[in-house]
Amino acid sequence: MPGITWDHTEDIALALYEKFPDLDPTHIRYTDLHQWITELEDFKDDPKASTEGKLEAIQMAWLEEYKEEHG
Repeated sequence: MPGITWDHTEDIALALYEKFPDLDPTHIRYTDLHQWITELEDFKDDPKASTEGKLEAIQMAWLEEYKEEHG
């Protein structure tokens, strides 16, 4: 299994939601988000390959997961 890369937005968002279920993703810094993503067990991409756009897309996907559970 090749693992998660920056392009796996939904997979990353779900993994972060499972790891931090009560954390509102709108209240996090991109530096923290980047660190948490690169620390995911299945993450196998180059940490330097991220962009602000990719981080924003992941944050928004995570927010959708969060909203489904927390209203």
